[in-house]
Amino acid sequence: MTRTLITGNAAAAWGARLAGAEYVPAFPITPQTEIIETLAGWIDAGEMECRLVTLESEHSMITAAGAAASTGVRVFSATSSQGLLYGMEMVYAVPGYRAPFVLVNVSRGVQTPVTLEPDHNDVLAARDSGFLQLHCATCQEVLDSTLIAYRLAEDHRVRLPALVNLDGFYLSFTREPVEIPDRAAVEGFLPPYDPETTRFHAGEPVSQGVVVLGGAYYSYFRYEQHLAAQRALEVYDEVAAEFAQQFGRSYDAVETYRSEDAEIVFFMIGSFSTKAKDAVDRLREAGQAVGLVRPRLLRPYPAEALRRALDGKKGVAVIDQNLSMGMGGVLHGELAGALYGRAGMPSVLASFIGGLGGRDIAAEEFYEMAAVTRRACREGSTPPPRLLYTADELRQMRKLQAVAHAERMEGKQ
Repeated sequence: MTRTLITGNAAAAWGARLAGAEYVPAFPITPQTEIIETLAGWIDAGEMECRLVTLESEHSMITAAGAAASTGVRVFSATSSQGLLYGMEMVYAVPGYRAPFVLVNVSRGVQTPVTLEPDHNDVLAARDSGFLQLHCATCQEVLDSTLIAYRLAEDHRVRLPALVNLDGFYLSFTREPVEIPDRAAVEGFLPPYDPETTRFHAGEPVSQGVVVLGGAYYSYFRYEQHLAAQRALEVYDEVAAEFAQQFGRSYDAVETYRSEDAEIVFFMIGSFSTKAKDAVDRLREAGQAVGLVRPRLLRPYPAEALRRALDGKKGVAVIDQNLSMGMGGVLHGELAGALYGRAGMPSVLASFIGGLGGRDIAAEEFYEMAAVTRRACREGSTPPPRLLYTADELRQMRKLQAVAHAERMEGKQ
């Protein structure tokens, strides 16, 4: 084992290298490119037995990944933002192959307007595709989750591709201490890929439901994918327990931080949850019973684990680093559905939209969200959803709008 200072992108590349990825179809896009550059350097230097091929688009890249995995090859790839959306047709198609591989997504806000910084609309657009989804908060989690994703995806009870998500810039280019395990230790946890019945071989034909079918047959195969995803909940717990035994790091499907005796909890995913932990510590020092609940596994949805984590809590401040237009925060809506009608669940689910396009969430905003949620619990009414946005930010926005308006008026004269 080696402990070193590396970026989240490098951690993802190390995960692919240690997993023994044999084929990497690739297409560069900011801020994912460093992952592919790192892998290409190792392959060129003879440090990694793997073939990397640059395709003409993310659509072709994901197609190649699914096809290669179907031939019995362990496959890795990575993308981000518009790249994930460009390949969305195949993101929905390849889970039907039941050929597992790992795709890392480096989250970045989607246009328009254009940003290079992160939020989660890109990855959440793929939540209904059939890909499993693991969400990371640290660089160490990126490496470890990549290894866990292979074990989970390749399990014979699952057989679905997996997506590992990390936040662009906040993790992709941030260096943190990461423990890189020895290859022998990884091999003890992650055996060679066994394609079983999904392997395509001309001399040994098998039937797969990937052709045009009528509604009854289509329904059967689609629901089989759903059941496989649900089985991944149980399989994940087994895999995480084995990982903890092998490497000493625990990754429950739902992380809880100082939430056992909490009255109010923050609920969120991604790297900003580390800021939430710091806010929890400060609020605890001030005598407030506040905690954090963070799903690492978002697909399949760990509903029962979330209910256990939130049982007896008075209120939840749900922080969505995404915005479903015309609906609101995706995490808020899904959590409300999971808790609805269940005894002992929080009476208040307060919705906050924050961190869009990489906008920071300040410690003071966490304190305010806790105060708003606590007040709502006391008054017995859920507050309306709100965007995290300061008065100073609004003044600056209004100034820019005034300048644009003046220039437009001047152009009409």
